This record gives sequence, structure tokens and C-alpha cells, in this order.
Amino acid sequence: MFISPAYAQTADGGTTAVIMQLLPLILIFAVFYFLLIRPQQKKMKEHRALLGQLKRNDKVITAGGIVGTISKVRDDSDEIEVEIAPGVRVTVVRGTIASVVKPPEPANDTKA
Repeated sequence: MFISPAYAQTADGGTTAVIMQLLPLILIFAVFYFLLIRPQQKKMKEHRALLGQLKRNDKVITAGGIVGTISKVRDDSDEIEVEIAPGVRVTVVRGTIASVVKPPEPANDTKA
């Protein structure tokens, strides 16, 4: 008597409402893809290429911070022999090479 009956409302725009709810999630995923995922994949691809081009007498830095010169590269193995001091050679895993140090180019200070 004092309680009014509750009736269900009809759905007016079902498909547009669902799209409007999913739109922020899609936009967030797109932003994450272009700002985080894609650059990381590109960096990993460049690092794999760098590891594939290692050769003898390259100066390298390991992930642990050890600087040395490659003395032996084994193609059939994932290990590389690095000389860290005269007469001191260590074997490191290829994946722990962080970067290859390029020798500095001589300055071109010739005056006319």
C-alpha cells in the first residue's frame, strides 16, 4: 500500500553504451603499447643484433660492470672469453654483455 512497485527500465542504446565503457580501456592499452611495449621490443631486438655481431678484440662492458676485451668467441656455445686484465681471462655468458665500447674517433682539427 505504501510501497510503490519498481519496474525495470528499457535499454535505449545498448551497443553505444558498451562501446563508451570499453573506449577508455582501449585507449589506455594503446598508450601503453606505444609508450612502453613497442620501444622495449625494439631495444631487445637491437641488443640481440649486438650480441650476434660480437667479434674478437671488441671492448665490452658486462651487466656486472666488468670492462674487458673479447679474446675468444665460441660460435657453437653461448660463452665468450673476455680478458679483463693482462693475462686474466674469464668466461662470460653472451647474454650478460651489456654494451660494446667503440673507440673514440680522432678529432679532425686541421686548419686551412
